[in-house]
Amino acid sequence: MSKSSMRRRATAFGTAGALVTATLIAGAVSAPAASAAPADGQGHARGWDREARGAAVAAARAARAGVDWKDCAADWNLPKPIQCGYVTVPLDYAKPDGKQIKLAVDRIGNTGSKGERQGALIYNPGGPGGSGLRFPARVTSKSAVWAKAAKAYDFVGFDPRGVGHSAPISCVDPQEFVAAPKADPVPGSEADKRVQRGLARAYAEGCFERSGEMLPHMTTPNTARDLDVIRAALGETKLNYLGVSYGTYLGAVYGTLFPDHVRRMVVDSVVNPSRDKIWYQANLDQDVAFEGRWKDWQDWVAANDATYHLGDTRAEVQDQWLKLRATAAKEPLGGVVGPAELISFFQSAPYYDSAWAPTAEIFSKYVAGDTQALVDAAAPDPSDTAGNASAENGNAVYTAVECTDAKWPANWNTWDRDNTRLHRDHPFMTWANAWMNLPCATWPVKQQTPLNVKTGKGLPPVLIVQSERDAATPYAGAVELHQRFKGSRLVTERDAGSHGVTGLVNPCVNDRVDAYLLTGELDARDVTCAPHATPKP
Repeated sequence: MSKSSMRRRATAFGTAGALVTATLIAGAVSAPAASAAPADGQGHARGWDREARGAAVAAARAARAGVDWKDCAADWNLPKPIQCGYVTVPLDYAKPDGKQIKLAVDRIGNTGSKGERQGALIYNPGGPGGSGLRFPARVTSKSAVWAKAAKAYDFVGFDPRGVGHSAPISCVDPQEFVAAPKADPVPGSEADKRVQRGLARAYAEGCFERSGEMLPHMTTPNTARDLDVIRAALGETKLNYLGVSYGTYLGAVYGTLFPDHVRRMVVDSVVNPSRDKIWYQANLDQDVAFEGRWKDWQDWVAANDATYHLGDTRAEVQDQWLKLRATAAKEPLGGVVGPAELISFFQSAPYYDSAWAPTAEIFSKYVAGDTQALVDAAAPDPSDTAGNASAENGNAVYTAVECTDAKWPANWNTWDRDNTRLHRDHPFMTWANAWMNLPCATWPVKQQTPLNVKTGKGLPPVLIVQSERDAATPYAGAVELHQRFKGSRLVTERDAGSHGVTGLVNPCVNDRVDAYLLTGELDARDVTCAPHATPKP
């Protein structure tokens, strides 16, 4: 999942958390045939058939309609020459003539010649709940990592259903959502657990009250169908796709539903697509990985004790963290930063190497006596009403998609047993993540059976990129998808753990992504790359 969605999730009701924690052509454009429903014995083939037909109908309409591209609205904050528009899709693909919703899309044309153009490259940053509309800004900002791909491709972003400008959903008043301090996510008693359970149930009920019509249709397969409709609206016969974090699961589901619609697909930092993992077990696995990456950061801080003065061993840095946490639990810093807000802030470091130094610097200032720097960094801003609305929306979509995608344990004893056990050795994220996901235990709409991700007829080789010590999407997920997508290639960044590898400067990775996008070429076998540069203090 993306950093923005992670930070949005982090301020939800009683805790902080991290995910884990997102077309038939008519007319002159020739199109692949609509893919059949997956024949994997899931017991709902008729439903898949109806939705496959509905997706084909919607894609054919979108191909005829195209996109009415215009300058983007000023409040979308997208620089020219990026253009914006909408693509219409059915809310329910089983009823393609029923209620329709509009999905926001944007694009920037390829920077090379007409002869160099290879079509549109569509992006999803993760979440669920992340917006992809900033993707074309990689061209306007002249990102060196993406310069070669930008010559060949229009860069296209979109807000998935429920997100941002695409029929946004909500579960609670945004100002209430960001209010701080939240309860300490680590329960000190059974009474604390009862309070958190009540908050989770109330959140699920709020989702239904505020967004009930959308909830049954907030699924990854529906977002994959939306992606195919967008492909058609762009006039593309086949999809070129880049997905990061949850965007890898969206890509995996798309590749399963529409294998012969894929041209090139890059998936980066992979959600484990096993039906046994989506989504309850995936979050438990994440808690273990976060603990490991938290320790990696502490080792780096200790190695740079001359700069940060937080201790020259991991144990000493951990002691400083526990002292800070205990202080905030006793009396929230500045009246607003308690343990939940601290986890929301500090979890950036296990997510991204780019956060290592800024997080350590603010921590160092606190230990040296500057509390305000930490309060400013970790506290919500009640005056940022637009940002708070975006945060609440992102969390609502995260919850709606994960809770509706799959069946979750309804028995509290299962959650209590699993998270109590995990917390003993992996205390950094476990209870925070549990409360984040607990609305799924009392979810008010039918929970689906996840798609059996697999290779279908016509699926081309897919490029999979993953760092070895990723906390948000543990490495085993990349291996699992690699096994399921025959002919795929796995590029591993060893001894590294930053979430989202393709945007980092690492020629071993960057050159292979460029080669694949530009020529379709992959190495004859899987590749292991040395890590990108270690952050400097």
